[in-house]
Amino acid sequence: MNNLISRKDFLNKGFLFSTGIALMPNLAFSQNKEKPAPIDPKIVNEFVKVAHSDFDKVKEMIKAQPLLLNASWDWGGGDFETALGAAGHMGLKDTANFLISLGARTDIFVLTMLGKTEIVKSLLKAYPNLLYSIGPHGFTLLHHAKKGGKEAEKLLKYIQKLGLKETFIPLK
Repeated sequence: MNNLISRKDFLNKGFLFSTGIALMPNLAFSQNKEKPAPIDPKIVNEFVKVAHSDFDKVKEMIKAQPLLLNASWDWGGGDFETALGAAGHMGLKDTANFLISLGARTDIFVLTMLGKTEIVKSLLKAYPNLLYSIGPHGFTLLHHAKKGGKEAEKLLKYIQKLGLKETFIPLK
């Protein structure tokens, strides 16, 4: 008895098998699990606002509603901001580090404020135009480096050496 399969049978069976998989509903997604309702925008707005100045309130709110961690508020005109972004442009390292420790999505602005020199330099080498990125409310990397104080001094000098002069660029 020959256990070999012909090329034609192989292709036909392969086609039927792959078609069956493609047509078969994905079990992981077919359970009709509903997503929870969106977070109340008033709560998101409050969370982002308090992240500009009140670390204790941030901790209280995130404990009560952990999904606020990456919530973003739209101030209008494309000016989206998270609590981490607020802490970043305000120079609030404790708040920023706390949110990052919980898994908040970070960005080059916050990393600049925190003085993460090697990470920021690597990003700028890989993507040079990030030097001219505009952060929350129009604040630049230069603004964030200044807010970072002593920890961000190397980045401040590096960013200035690269030619960035503006700390703020109005959003259009």
